[in-house]
Order: sequence, then structure tokens, then C-alpha cells
Amino acid sequence: MEQSTGLSRRTLLAWIGKTAGAAAMYQAMTALSFAGESSYKGHFELSAAPAGASVLVLGAGLAGMTAAYELRKAGYKVKVLEYNAKAGGRCWTLRGGDRYTELGGASQDCRFDQGLYFNPGPWRIPYHHHAILDYCGKFGVRLEPFIQVNHNALLHSSRAFNGQPKRYREVQADYQGHIAELLSKSVKQGALDQPVSAEDREKLLESLRVWAGLDDSNNYIKSIGSSMRRGFAVDAGGGLMPEAATSDLLDRQALLQSGLWLYLMVGQLHEFQTSIFQPVGGMDMIAQAFAKQIDGLVRYNAKVTRIQQNDSGVTVTYEDTTGSGGTRQEKADWCVCTLPLSILSQLQVDVGAPMQNAIRAVPYGASAKIGLQFKRRFWEQDERIYGGISYTDAPIGQIGYPNCDYGSSGKGVLLGGYVWQGKDAFEFTAMSPEMRVKKALEQGSQLHPQYREEFDNGIAVGWHRVPWTHGCYGVWSDEARKAHYHNLCQIDGRLILAGEHVSHLPAWQEGAILSAQDAISRLHRHAVARQTAA
Repeated sequence: MEQSTGLSRRTLLAWIGKTAGAAAMYQAMTALSFAGESSYKGHFELSAAPAGASVLVLGAGLAGMTAAYELRKAGYKVKVLEYNAKAGGRCWTLRGGDRYTELGGASQDCRFDQGLYFNPGPWRIPYHHHAILDYCGKFGVRLEPFIQVNHNALLHSSRAFNGQPKRYREVQADYQGHIAELLSKSVKQGALDQPVSAEDREKLLESLRVWAGLDDSNNYIKSIGSSMRRGFAVDAGGGLMPEAATSDLLDRQALLQSGLWLYLMVGQLHEFQTSIFQPVGGMDMIAQAFAKQIDGLVRYNAKVTRIQQNDSGVTVTYEDTTGSGGTRQEKADWCVCTLPLSILSQLQVDVGAPMQNAIRAVPYGASAKIGLQFKRRFWEQDERIYGGISYTDAPIGQIGYPNCDYGSSGKGVLLGGYVWQGKDAFEFTAMSPEMRVKKALEQGSQLHPQYREEFDNGIAVGWHRVPWTHGCYGVWSDEARKAHYHNLCQIDGRLILAGEHVSHLPAWQEGAILSAQDAISRLHRHAVARQTAA
């Protein structure tokens, strides 16, 4: 064994152990998050507001709309200033007829067919993000399953198996089969460091045989057992159809060297364990539902340029982005600012040095997403991939299949690339939108040869070029969070911040909502205390 793999049993078992570390890193990069389950405890409600108290909310993303909704319920006079012509912020969906202009002036017209859409920002909601699910239920937002793990989707490495993609189920079955065989032999030979009783050894061996489909000699071979896990070369039929035929295994050494096993951990990460959801019709169904609840409170097309405050209140200067209204001001007793730090750091803001330093300490992550419309749903018709995600080591990273309207005729839209970190994300953002789409087609063709023939049109979003965020999400280092997070969360005079960047769930909508609830709870207590003291 050692000669054929170049690895001792001990080295191989250590390597297996290291996959937990790889998974943790993958969680940090893929989930764009540093924490798991939401801390939401259930029903949220503020007590009565001080008589006549007013609050100005900056930004109508989910954090801003959560704040506005709950503050108005409590009796505050609320006004919201929003840069865009509609609510939602990064809770954003592109559909046919939409026009999007990025920083630099490049404009794209979305030409998707009616009913088809693409989410450039968030695209899934874990089951344990309780606050956003609670609001979805309260506001009547319909949800449907988001397929995180599809065992018939593809895993692709340009450096393995001659660049040919493999089915997720093949990689998973063969990886666990080969590993179980090696481990079972180590157990049987008593080669583990820690002593194992004879009874425990037999139980462990039996569990490995059942788990991985080993034969009676603890070998992972081409068999009915392995094919029941990885799929058959020929599936069972009826009548005089061919009999079922077992499938060939991936070579153990080639599989270990390929690195494809890394992707097997994704569906086991806390953020991505089933059930996962998406709103029916697009992620912005949530934004639209929130917007209805705060109808009449939002001034759209309002670009904030300055935030001033003194002992008596807050004054916010803004510009009408339609060009028709010039510079204006809004005043209130208090302000909840949910603007991304990438924007806020460029403005004149009257806050103390600790908060100002915190605002400037958090860079924003690069990310790019590409939506591709095809003439037919070939991934279903040709390859029987219904929803889920395929992964590749090409810069596009992953291909997401629609988790709805299975089997429908006509065109379909894929997430043609999710370039989420590092130099690849910066490079994709620096490209023209047309080049991003072109690269997504080139790289996606390595998994799906039908791409070029079936392509219809596409649209691409590079988040550092999105005018209202200048980046995807707040990237906290451990050092920055230790030095600045507490200061960022404080009430500075009459101003408090909220958003995903002021949370331990960065990049998640849940983090934005929980941040808003925490911020307005503390601001409310502060306002009530001042009234009582007066």
C-alpha cells in the first residue's frame, strides 16, 4: 500500500484529519461568514417611544427596513433615505427589462425571458437564520427549497482526470470507500495510536463496511455495494432492457491528489446543512415585502453626502440622484445609519475618533456573479442535474442551477459563476461586463460542452463596481474586530450604525437584521432614559 500511494497509513490518516481544517477554511471563504447559528430568540418588539421622538434611517436594505419597521411600530416618527430607486440594497434580483449601470459607466440591459431571474447578491437562507425566516412568515414571503448538495452535480479539476468533470456522488462514494478501506485495515492490524478494544474494533469495522460499501475482506472494489453509492454504469431497466452494470471506481491516488474531496464538506458546514431556502420568484421578494410594510417612509434616489449631529439632533445632507431636486436636508432626533462602511468612510460624518477609526478599518470583499440565460435547460434534459451546485477549480468557482420550475420547457438561467475571493475576484471585477460573461462561458464549457451552442444572453455584476456598496461585504480580520468592533457598535451622540458589517454574521442577511434589532433596542433604551432624566 505504501509503495503504491507514497503515503504511510499514519500520514494518510493525518491528511484525512486535516480535511477538517480545510473545511473550516472553506467555510470562511465560501460562506463569507465567521459564525453559524442565529442568536434570534423569537418575537421582537420595542416598548412605547418617547412622545414626538423622530429617527432618520439611512439606507433601505434589510437592516434599514428592519429598523424603520420596528421603530415605527413603537411610535417613532421615521424617515428613510435610500440611494437607489427601489428598496433592498444587496437583497437584489435582476430580471428582464432591468437596466444596471456600474461604476465606470458600463450599462447592461437584462434580457432574460419573463419569469427568469438572477440574484447578484444573497441567494440562500439557512434554516437556522431565524430572524429573516420569521419576517418572511410575518410578511407572507413564500419560500421553496434551495438545493445545496446535488449528488448528480459535477466536481471539476483542470489538473485531475484529464480535466473531465466527475459526478459528486462518484467522488463522494470513492473517497469514503478508499478511506474506509485503508482505515479498516489499520484498525484490523491494530495500527492506531490509541488502544481499541476487540469489541470496539469489530463495531468500527462493521460500521466502515456499511458506511462505504466495503466487501467482506474490507476492500473497496467495483461491486454492487460501491455502485449503490456512486451510481451504476448501466441502470436497471424493465423487460428486455439491459441488466444493471456496476461502475468503475476512480483511482485512489488520483482522487486524493485531485483535491475534489474538499467540496464534499460544503453541505456538511453549518450554514449549508439542509434545509436551505430561497424566496419564490427571487431574493428581492423579501425586500419588496419589507418595503410594503414601510410604505410612505422612504425617500428614494437620495444620495447621502454628509451627516452632522449636535446635542439637539442629527442633520443629514443628501442629493437627489435624478438631477431634479438638488441638495436637500433631513433632520431628526436620532439616526440609524446602515450605509456600508465602504461608502460611509468617504463621507463627512460627525463622530468621535474611536468610531471614525472603526469605520475606516474594515475593507470590503471582492466578488463577482454572472447570470447566463440558455436556450433550453440542457443541464436537466441532457445531464439530469436538477438544482444544486457544481464546483470547479476554474476562476468562476461554481455553477448554480435553478432550484425551481424543474422540467419546464423554454429557456433557463444559470448562475454561471460566483467568483468570491482573491485575485480572481479582483480580475473579474476589473473586466468589462461583456468580458466577464465571455470568461464564464469559456470556463463553464469545461463542465458543460453545450454552453456555446445553447447560450442566449448574460449579465454580470462585479461588486466593487456596484455604486451603492463599492464592495460585497465587510471583511473583518481578527485583529480589526478586536480593536474596532466594540467602538463601531456604540451609540455616538445621536447616531448608531447597523448592517451586516456590524454583526458576527458578515455577508448574511441575518446578520444585517440582527444588527438592526440590537442597534434600535439600545438606541430606544437610550432615548427613553434621556426623556426620563429630562
